[in-house]
Amino acid sequence: MSGNANMTKTSAADVKMKQLSKKFRVTGLTAGALSGLTYGIYTTLVLVAGYYEPLVSAVGILAAPYVCSGLNDLFAGIWLTIYNAKKGRLAEIGRTANTFPGKMMILGALLGGPIANGAYLVGLALAGAYAIPISATCGLFGALFAWIFLKQRPTKRVVAGMLICVAGAIIINWVKPEGSPNFTLGIICALIAAICWGLEGMLSSYGGAMIDTDVATNIRELFSGLVDLIIIVPFVGGLSLLSGTISAGIPVLWLAAAGLSAGVSFLLWYKANSAVGCAIGMSLNVTYAFWGVLFCILFLGQPVTTTIVVGSIVIIIGAILVTMNPLDFFKKGEV
Repeated sequence: MSGNANMTKTSAADVKMKQLSKKFRVTGLTAGALSGLTYGIYTTLVLVAGYYEPLVSAVGILAAPYVCSGLNDLFAGIWLTIYNAKKGRLAEIGRTANTFPGKMMILGALLGGPIANGAYLVGLALAGAYAIPISATCGLFGALFAWIFLKQRPTKRVVAGMLICVAGAIIINWVKPEGSPNFTLGIICALIAAICWGLEGMLSSYGGAMIDTDVATNIRELFSGLVDLIIIVPFVGGLSLLSGTISAGIPVLWLAAAGLSAGVSFLLWYKANSAVGCAIGMSLNVTYAFWGVLFCILFLGQPVTTTIVVGSIVIIIGAILVTMNPLDFFKKGEV
């Protein structure tokens, strides 16, 4: 009788553990999907900000993107600081930054903020919405780096899904748009962003598993914004543009809204990476390529082309394949 009772308890414990694991995975998948949606919104808002003076008439290809990147990330950091203050985690920011996982997050912030986000915005300025899906290949690089450094070996299905995402990006950029002399340079910048975001995804997956992701995201955004505004903007000769943008008011409001959306996106992305792994978290996040292109078509007058529509659909299919086995839809009572 005692043996049967122990077996029953063990069985009940196993069932409960499976339920908790399932809930944890669903939470991670949901966070990843929403991170893609909110980053698509961020992309649209930051492009809108660039339509206003003095950003729209800025000289050079670096000043305006880095002013936008710096202000956006600083606002995102401020929003997240307010959020963490309300949660009583303000003291954790400095404490976490001094830990080894915290330093890994700061390294990721350097790669993903000033380098990747700046390159992404330069890519948007030069290649328009076509740069969005190219940057979305960050999921492929993230999975590759996680495999090399974190031993998170992807399955054949995950690899197939990642390659499909890349194929979708290639389709979207198959036809070069007219009137874009710096289109190729814009695509190269978007690719640089993808590589650096892949590295950041790997580092956030490592550090986010050991520290509070809310605090980690806060550190990421504040550090990125300050590096942009204090070091890079003066270096590229953008101080006068920065002051002019702040004085103009309207573009700052758009960037504040963009910062809120970006902060939420990175918060959800870090949670997804730590919950379901770098490869799956990033694969869900790259659906921002679909949302970004869709919002540009709906609100910014981006021409609807066959390559954009087909490529975006292919990217979504690839992201779904990475996230789950399609055969699971036909299995009763299973996820």
